[in-house]
Amino acid sequence: MADPLLRFHGAAGSVTGSCFLLEHAGTRTLIDCGMFQGSKTEKELNYRPFPFEASSIHSVILTHAHIDHSGLLPKLVKAGFQGPIYCTAATSDLCTIMLQDSGHIQEMEVEQLNRRNKSRFRQMIEPIYTVADAQAAMTQFRSIGYKEWQETEGALRFRFWDAGHLLGSASVELELVSSDGTIRMLFSGDIGPQHKLFEAVPEAPEDFDYLICESTYGDRERDDASPEARRRQLRQIVSQAYHPNGALLIPSFAVERTQELLADLNTLMDANELQRIPIIIDSPLASRATSVFKRHARSLSNSDLLLRALNAKNVRFTETAEQSKAIDLIHGFHIIIAASGMCEAGRIRHRLKNWLWHDEATILLVGFQAAGTLGRILQDGAHAVKIQGEQIAVRATIQSLDAYSGHADATELENWILARLPIRKGLFLVHGEPAAIGQLSSRISGHRGVPIVLEPELDSAYHLTKDGAVASVATTSPPRLRAEEVGHFDWHNDYQSLVLDLDEELRQAADEKRRAIILRRVRKALQHATD
Repeated sequence: MADPLLRFHGAAGSVTGSCFLLEHAGTRTLIDCGMFQGSKTEKELNYRPFPFEASSIHSVILTHAHIDHSGLLPKLVKAGFQGPIYCTAATSDLCTIMLQDSGHIQEMEVEQLNRRNKSRFRQMIEPIYTVADAQAAMTQFRSIGYKEWQETEGALRFRFWDAGHLLGSASVELELVSSDGTIRMLFSGDIGPQHKLFEAVPEAPEDFDYLICESTYGDRERDDASPEARRRQLRQIVSQAYHPNGALLIPSFAVERTQELLADLNTLMDANELQRIPIIIDSPLASRATSVFKRHARSLSNSDLLLRALNAKNVRFTETAEQSKAIDLIHGFHIIIAASGMCEAGRIRHRLKNWLWHDEATILLVGFQAAGTLGRILQDGAHAVKIQGEQIAVRATIQSLDAYSGHADATELENWILARLPIRKGLFLVHGEPAAIGQLSSRISGHRGVPIVLEPELDSAYHLTKDGAVASVATTSPPRLRAEEVGHFDWHNDYQSLVLDLDEELRQAADEKRRAIILRRVRKALQHATD
């Protein structure tokens, strides 16, 4: 029997597109099948064919419902995958709404893009998948409880452990029977922090041959994120943001992050630490996700705080486009929570177009912002941005609060990994940008019981031998992107930044003569570049 082969087709050198292909005993198992986010270069991978035949996959094991882990499952089914998709019951419930919402967003965005393409004589494109494709994919979901062993083809069995990251999130303990005995593996999924409002502390067993671990926050430490400290920070930001004619905009992931913020804001208002401010949840997905949270309330910590917030008179949810547009008519200070958390899609982009250029506005970023996303560009201090082709000056105050992040920080990741010891043959660090992976690797490597730390690149592959992981040179295809193109800003970002900087220089030029000199120098530079 040949050694198992593990391929890294996503979340290798970046935080998105989680997708690992395990080949063993004639079967092929995917762990996650997520959508790429971040720079346009990475997002374009969503439109390209999979680096494997979808029909050759026997089963999928899904760690949780976030789109960077589940978002390409409808595409996989559409491309010919016919096997089961194993996940927890809560993950299945969330995917029911999240994947259809993703399909809807793609249909709408492609329709808008094709209108622009037609006017520019550019090629028309098709959505990655549609709402109907997402509905079809849900028929292949199979719910498995935590700690319940599930046997699959290829002498493989697995069970889920609560990862504490999101409702239904899981780490995957997996066993393979090989000619050299049983190989024990653990895929971390996304690991939650110690102080998550609705989630328990992450758990998993110890003693593995191979551990594949996320490293999103491998290079940063979170400030005190206890409930008291988190609410204290939130109260301070809301108080500073207050302006009689202003608004606080919170780009937020619609699933769990929105519900956490709503519960904490209402708790502060109940305690008279904040005045009773209007809160608008401008996200149909958040409305549907909240219904799922209510259905699973018994399994959540502090669910009473959410239920109390939902009954507050100052909280309202928008459903229709007309209700969303009516937000612009609100007078007086108010809080708007809208998806998406990285400002890449959804209603938050409309809200940003309306408010970014106002001094009276504050934008609060409450989650990880991947390289190349609008959220990251704002976080890095951009003075102007482009949204839907329109240039917008940034005069609003930009704030960040990572106490709400669903990811463990560097110390928490280190402690979680050490609690899994011994790790006998290999530790793979994935789902992180290069700096985060590098720093976490340095922290971990000095501990006894930690084997070689591996940092796989996109589309790389490793044979899982009895002596350790061996990089495979016989990959099915060359990497779709080079390592330096993953987890970084790309030329699209650089181009937009250059255009905005040039516009600013021209507007600030003293007179027409100075503007002519600037343009002449730009043209000269272009001529030299093409010579």
